[in-house]
Amino acid sequence: MKEKFIITASPHIKGRMNVRSMMRGVIYALIPAIAASIYFYRGRAIDLIVVSVLAALATEAIFQKVRHRKVTLLDGSALVTGLLLALVLPPSLPLGAAVLGAVIAIALGKQIFGGLGYNIFNPALVGRAFLLATFPVAMTTWTHPLSLDAVTTATPQGLWKFQGMATPLFKLFLGQVSGSLGESSAVALLLGGAYLFWKKYIDWRIPLAYFITVFVFGGITHLINPTKFAAPLFQVLVGGFLLGAIFMATDPVTTPLTKRGRWIFGFGSGIILIVIRLWGGLPEGVMYSILLMNMVVPLINRYTRTKPFGVR
Repeated sequence: MKEKFIITASPHIKGRMNVRSMMRGVIYALIPAIAASIYFYRGRAIDLIVVSVLAALATEAIFQKVRHRKVTLLDGSALVTGLLLALVLPPSLPLGAAVLGAVIAIALGKQIFGGLGYNIFNPALVGRAFLLATFPVAMTTWTHPLSLDAVTTATPQGLWKFQGMATPLFKLFLGQVSGSLGESSAVALLLGGAYLFWKKYIDWRIPLAYFITVFVFGGITHLINPTKFAAPLFQVLVGGFLLGAIFMATDPVTTPLTKRGRWIFGFGSGIILIVIRLWGGLPEGVMYSILLMNMVVPLINRYTRTKPFGVR
């Protein structure tokens, strides 16, 4: 009796993880950072998060309807983009600018390339880059956390770079420092990152390579000139480094497919970040470091892919 074999298209072995479960995991991991931003900036944080998410969802639905594609809002990707964009915005940013940033993030950062899985840049960072170019003053105006009067202040990076004042490390770790919504508390971001690593939603190679590069080069420059260059632990706790390393640089769509390529991506991002922070005109460079490395991901994939067995 002949056995019957059913031949289907790959993959033949499927896991339980899919886009919806992964995005849901990222949302869970962002809860501590969202809670911290609401605690430090109260209603202003809620307003920015809500309008950013709603604008991202609306833009996603409109573009998919216009292109006669299935509306896939339930997969959570647009929701995650809206959340991440809100967390990299200053609390004092006008709500209209946040809406525009979310529209650009989805339209130019994602849908113009063909939708989820085809974009070459991180959509949330595309939205932030557009806003920084369009509203440079508003995007670099910071308010002190827990201040009901929206007192303007400088970020820890700005205080060090332009005034030589170092913020205590414990304050950076626990929170209550000026910056974007998601930069308020390092411990909140680390809790979210620990959840993503535990659930295996992200690969550890890029964050580790990013951390090692920033820490080592930050330590070397600090030893050479401690009065001009900040301590290495300060470099990894300050600004958007943890948010970028854990939630932005690990985006599976815009980062290398190979393990060796992920190491290269992390090292490259770290070098670009250190160069901008130490010698550039801006105090922060996480956004540029990730976007610039997104550009070379196809090249990294090409030269780090493994050869098939038996092929020279």
